[in-house]
Amino acid sequence: MKIKENKSLFLMQFGDTPQLRVIDFLIDNHFFDYPMTEIARESNVSYNSLKLFFSYFVKSGIICKTRKIGKSDYFKLNLNNQFVKNLIKLDWSLVNKNTPLEIKESSVCT
Repeated sequence: MKIKENKSLFLMQFGDTPQLRVIDFLIDNHFFDYPMTEIARESNVSYNSLKLFFSYFVKSGIICKTRKIGKSDYFKLNLNNQFVKNLIKLDWSLVNKNTPLEIKESSVCT
């Protein structure tokens, strides 16, 4: 299992739990869908731990099934869910709040 060297601002603010690691990974990669094994690997969560709460994420609409390839179901963040929309806004506000002023000023077009 790979170890993430730098925690995201989201994890530093809200804690480093398996559920939050999965949500953080899916927020960062919300354009793509993944099988459960890849979600577990990329979010640094054991597959057995992921199975414990993954069905709740699907039932609550946080994650939705997108397709099936062979035996693998693929999932992604449900961007139509209001809770997910708010999490993404929260993640961006954390990024904006913690971006150094020099970077903010240099990115403004004059």
